[in-house]
Amino acid sequence: MNAFGEYFVVSLVVASAAAVGLVPAPVHAEEATAPVFKAGAATCNITPPLGSSIVGNWESPEATYIHDDLHARCLVLDNGERRLAIAICDNLHIDQATYDEARKQLADKTGMPPEHILMASTHTHSGPPSIQGRVVPGDELSEYQRFLVNRIVDGVMCAINNLEPAQIGWGSAEEPTQVFCRRWHLSDPTLMTNPFGGQDKVRMNPPRGHEALVKPAGPTDPEIVFLSIRSADGRPIALLANYSLHYVGGVPKGHISADYFAVFADRIQQLLGADRQDPPFVGILSNGTSGNINNINFRDPQPAREPYEQMRFVANLVADKVFQACQSIEYHDQARLDGRLSELSLDARKPDEATLEWARAIQAKPEDQTELKERIYARRAIGLQDVPDKVDVWLQTLRIGDVGIAAIPFETFSETGLYLKEKGPLPVTFTISHANGAYGYLPTPAQHELGGYETWLGTNRVAVDSEPAIVARILEQFAELVKE
Repeated sequence: MNAFGEYFVVSLVVASAAAVGLVPAPVHAEEATAPVFKAGAATCNITPPLGSSIVGNWESPEATYIHDDLHARCLVLDNGERRLAIAICDNLHIDQATYDEARKQLADKTGMPPEHILMASTHTHSGPPSIQGRVVPGDELSEYQRFLVNRIVDGVMCAINNLEPAQIGWGSAEEPTQVFCRRWHLSDPTLMTNPFGGQDKVRMNPPRGHEALVKPAGPTDPEIVFLSIRSADGRPIALLANYSLHYVGGVPKGHISADYFAVFADRIQQLLGADRQDPPFVGILSNGTSGNINNINFRDPQPAREPYEQMRFVANLVADKVFQACQSIEYHDQARLDGRLSELSLDARKPDEATLEWARAIQAKPEDQTELKERIYARRAIGLQDVPDKVDVWLQTLRIGDVGIAAIPFETFSETGLYLKEKGPLPVTFTISHANGAYGYLPTPAQHELGGYETWLGTNRVAVDSEPAIVARILEQFAELVKE
């Protein structure tokens, strides 16, 4: 009898004995072990060299000092069936083309489908440009954009290398004292004129404590939603939080800084006792729906602050609230993971002939006879006249356990985020703005009627009815994610 025949006879005897209970039945490996939930996190430095432009304000000074480095903060989750990656980058805006190239490279290296990779910027106003200033991205990436692609890919790959058995929990806290609507109704019409020579009904960032202040033009969202991930033995791996605050600022001219997003990451690491671990703990704060929200209480005068003092104050408050909430959350050994990604075609917003005539008149005047805002918006109007009629944007949703995450490539208003939280089918929902692209502000139709900076042509680049269409698609994707 050959070796195979001997093996067959022995196997038959063992199987027969097992059937009558003489020996234990063999257990297949796939039956013996359930899928193991794993997580890994990593950061990659994305700081540009000195001399780079700093964007986020009306002027773009050269970087002369690096106060704190910028990073891509990456988190990878794997439940044995699906793998998700999230990369949050310290930057004002990042082009869709940059994200698309990073997503393509990650798909080639890891096999992860596009819908399982979410990338977004934090919206710090103290970093370099990584957007080409057009509704439709150009064909070639800039040198910094190519660098950014490589670093995002590196960060996600390092997070994959750090995958280990893990537990995940989620929760929320509230910090209402640091979010204020920056769009105000005023009793003085002269304070609400726009660069196009027209009259708005509200103003962004009115004079503080002014007698003309009437009321804010929208709500705020004080909730801080977070995911906390730890190793199987309880060591903190990462924490991803989401707060609807535009940014804080208080940065001297020429300074590069990740703003309060990085201060939060450092503080939550300290509070969780996760300093100097190997692999390092990664704290992440993503930007929620803060297109109309900032840190200024316009009713009261702001106390004098030293540079960076205010961002430390805000970040510490937010981190403290998250840390307190972490003490009572339930951790899970497994979580459902899934994602959806779809393209939505929106109408591009273009200048009419009257706006173009105004823009050409502004450009024909000497600079000392026009205001900076007029020149900026005249240039933007001229640039928008020949863009394609449609803007194709990526909309994404993720499911992580009982948490739903919407990803929108705009500066999204708080009303939109609150609505998605109310209508989303999962117990916990939040939105990451500035995700998978950068297409300007996304006011609701009601806010468009009021005017103001966020609705101006060149600040807002898609049609007035775009927000409802985006919300409808996001809710459709959430509905798909909760189907069994």
